[in-house]
Amino acid sequence: MPPGGTARRGGALHLLGVGTALPGEPVDNETLAAALGIASEWMEAFIGTRARHFAVDLAGGQVRWTLEDLCTDAADRALADAGVEPDGVGFVVLATATPDALMPTTAALLADRLGIGGTPVYQLQSGCTGAVQAFALARALLADGAGGGAPGLVVGGDVCARHLDLRQDFRRLPPGTLVNYVLFGDGAGAALVGAAPGPRDARTRAALTHVTHRLDGLGLPPGQRVEWFGAADRASDRPAATEDYKAVEQRVPVMALEVRDELLDACGWPPGSIDHLLPPQLGGRMTERIARELSHGLKWREVSCVAETGNNGNALVFLQLERLLDRIRPGQRALGIAIESSKWIKAGFTVEAPHV
Repeated sequence: MPPGGTARRGGALHLLGVGTALPGEPVDNETLAAALGIASEWMEAFIGTRARHFAVDLAGGQVRWTLEDLCTDAADRALADAGVEPDGVGFVVLATATPDALMPTTAALLADRLGIGGTPVYQLQSGCTGAVQAFALARALLADGAGGGAPGLVVGGDVCARHLDLRQDFRRLPPGTLVNYVLFGDGAGAALVGAAPGPRDARTRAALTHVTHRLDGLGLPPGQRVEWFGAADRASDRPAATEDYKAVEQRVPVMALEVRDELLDACGWPPGSIDHLLPPQLGGRMTERIARELSHGLKWREVSCVAETGNNGNALVFLQLERLLDRIRPGQRALGIAIESSKWIKAGFTVEAPHV
């Protein structure tokens, strides 16, 4: 691993509370196929995602939930889970690829809405590895004593559907554009993290012990691109989002295996000591395949959500952690891996539940 590849500064990052938010009712393949005028069988065979949640109305395209709305709901639940009031938060870090506006940041609006003032507030622009980057930043902030040593609120979320044009003939779209309407969903997640274990039950005392993320795509074309259209080019015929799904299929499994091995080496953990695996969340079928390759025949328990929630970007790690905290037992270990295809970013983390 290159110097600085794994963030060790500040020790373990303790998970004191986790909360998530998904907009509306799940939209299954049959409902989405009817709205888009395409075959649901293609969705199941190609993507394997059974449902997703949208912050927009499929019929009219109106935005029903903003990213700020979803992040606020998730943060409220994380704070309630930890038993901490907003005035007990020392800083806020939010990761997203789809902010509600360029300014003010969604992070600042979230802090204002929660009533968190006088504290550092950061927003990271990133895709599926953004949540891991946010945890790494939170770890450094806690080590530096930001917020007076109070726990920090780490938030991630995306509202992808608001950037997609629902008023077009989807049967004429190339697969690299159409896949974005099927693969992605909307949602948010949040975690309250501290430099020390919380005073409550063992569920709140799991800790992220290693966090790693780095660019791995020098010289490679992006695997995904999401446009921003300003006043001068908003009439452009460029699609809002494109995905090189073939490149994703080829590169992500290899990168995930590399992250797995790097994390095991960094921790000195033998593969047989891992109890749970949080694999990259792309689509249902690809996630299943990658999880099998990552566990290489061992009985790691997979913790996935993407087949039911859709790929909601920066919310995914929080959705996985929420499920993990319901399952992990004292003394157990977990590996988490996230891969971002935008410019091929590797990220991963380890989770430990201390012995009681």
